[in-house]
Amino acid sequence: MSEMKYSEALAELEEIVETIENESPDPDELILKVKRAAELIQFCRKRLLNTETEINKVLGKLSAMTDNENE
Repeated sequence: MSEMKYSEALAELEEIVETIENESPDPDELILKVKRAAELIQFCRKRLLNTETEINKVLGKLSAMTDNENE
């Protein structure tokens, strides 16, 4: 099975928040939803950090190429 996409994680997280706000789940269901939400938040943070790292690498390469062209 393929890895979850950021957009899928965010959509699931939004669904959990909506459920908690609108349906007042029982305590057993609530703890499961909060645990899942924490997992999704951790996944999204990691994905954003990885994306930032990759973008910085690309920008660094572009900057180096530009510097070399100007020499």
